[in-house]
Amino acid sequence: MKIAVAGYGLEGKAAYEYWNTPDNDITIVDERGEPDNLPDSAKVISGPDAFSNLGEFDLIIRSPSIHPKKLPYPGKVWSTTNEFFERCPAPIIGVTGTKGKGTTSSLIASILRAADATVHLVGNIGTPAISELKHIASNDIVVFELSSFQLWDIQKSPHVAVVLGIEPDHLDVHDSMEEYIAAKANITKFQTSADTVVFNSLNDISRSIADASQATKIAYPYNMADYSSSLVIPGAHNVENASAAIAAVREYVNNADIIRRGLASFDGLPHRIKFIRDVNGVQFYDDSYSSAPSASIAALRSFTGSRVILLGGFDKGADFSVLASYIAADTSVHCVVYGAVRHRIASALASAGVLEQHVTVIESQDFSEIITTAQSKITNGVVLLSPGCASFDMFKNFTDRGEQFTAIVESL
Repeated sequence: MKIAVAGYGLEGKAAYEYWNTPDNDITIVDERGEPDNLPDSAKVISGPDAFSNLGEFDLIIRSPSIHPKKLPYPGKVWSTTNEFFERCPAPIIGVTGTKGKGTTSSLIASILRAADATVHLVGNIGTPAISELKHIASNDIVVFELSSFQLWDIQKSPHVAVVLGIEPDHLDVHDSMEEYIAAKANITKFQTSADTVVFNSLNDISRSIADASQATKIAYPYNMADYSSSLVIPGAHNVENASAAIAAVREYVNNADIIRRGLASFDGLPHRIKFIRDVNGVQFYDDSYSSAPSASIAALRSFTGSRVILLGGFDKGADFSVLASYIAADTSVHCVVYGAVRHRIASALASAGVLEQHVTVIESQDFSEIITTAQSKITNGVVLLSPGCASFDMFKNFTDRGEQFTAIVESL
């Protein structure tokens, strides 16, 4: 079979390895230019017009970040996500939403493992699902973190679909908020009455997606009094995430002691409100994963007292007005604003009534200078990297941003 792997990032590499058999003739196709670390003797089509002439291929494997409209070849476009759902022998718990997907997925996996289940945590959290497929048995359980990009053209739904809160995000890639919501909604599109959907009852979009599903519906959040003391990770938003995780495993685990043990054994993901160190009474936290304004609000709510928040990065078209209003109501927060979107954030803060003395706009792209400026604004309290924006203006990705932050803080 003649196959084109469209896009050669993490998922594209996994796709190449999966379909690279003697029966297949594979070509890597990437509009960004010729990728690095290509397999020996790999065929490559690269450049801005790379996707314009793929009609000769029998199958086109779409990488998640590539908009389906760029591949107008009816009947030929597939994805590693679709292949995984088609071939996976085990039940799948799928998790989507704007924020909290990684933490909720990890909490689900932790609870299931506390119950001695064999669990495979895959997807947008970092492990390409297709690479894990050969290791999965029918009596295992898969927890799949699903982004809107993976759900764009999904052809099957997970047995348990978890729909966290949904709000504007990735509008630099999606054509509209409506398209973003439609992609998220695909997680329940093929569910039946034998399936389950867990939804955020406080979020109108999440609730509407659940309403359209034929599956059994479980709402969260609910009273977590019996479990909150077991949760190690900080923040009211993580209490909500834990509530979603407990609802998601209801079919598999209903023992309170096991659930508590599962919650307690998860101490957080990298770059999600992770404590770095205390420097003379100032505690530094890395929340580099925060790429939406709402995530920055959640991070700020995790602390009380004096806080300096580092905001900024690549402009994804997000609305900063709600974040600005939240900060305007809390005079214990100082904002250090940097990156490509700095002036738009500063404007939103000013419009919301944040006093000028509570905002510092940094024109430099020197991250050390940005961090030491933040440190200079506080003598006791928290310095929080929770940018509310994507990282691509100054960093490779959120991991690079968080690692650089950690290294600089460790050197203070």
